[in-house]
Amino acid sequence: MRDYDGTDLGEAEPASDFAAVPDAFQRLWTPYRIAYIKANSEQEPGAEGCPFCVAPTLSDEKALIVHRGEHAFVLLNLYPYNSGHLLVCPYRHVATYDEATADEVAEIGSLTQTAMRVLTETSGCHGFNIGMNQGRIAGAGVAEHLHQHIVPRWALDSNFFPIVAGTKAVPRLLGEVRAEIAAAWPQN
Repeated sequence: MRDYDGTDLGEAEPASDFAAVPDAFQRLWTPYRIAYIKANSEQEPGAEGCPFCVAPTLSDEKALIVHRGEHAFVLLNLYPYNSGHLLVCPYRHVATYDEATADEVAEIGSLTQTAMRVLTETSGCHGFNIGMNQGRIAGAGVAEHLHQHIVPRWALDSNFFPIVAGTKAVPRLLGEVRAEIAAAWPQN
């Protein structure tokens, strides 16, 4: 067996030979991710370099913002898992959910509900992955600014592509998706 860079890893060993309690999970070993982990563990930009602090200062089109609320805003993920992958962010530069105010939490929740309705209407998705990675150790790509992911899912997702081909299949341009979602967002 060889690593992503061609290094010989030796023979694969059956998991049943290791000391542990067997479970129903299959493991997908992704050693290529260590470069991303190491690179991001050394970065901790402040608010001045935070993409979620900069985004509201730009035009909606340039920042991929689909809606601006009073305490939070919604924008497309620049590196989406699927077309329509949205992020809900408070304007305030806070790192974790427990640092958010009650008004920020309420608006993040309300914007998430609206985003789900709009994505269902515009994309015909069948479900969602919704969540927050709190802290770099938990997988947050931008750990210093709270953001919630809303990832639309379809019955026939091709989400195996990143593993098989090192490629993500995103069938629509970000600007096109942003315009469609923004146009469908209810006006209050």
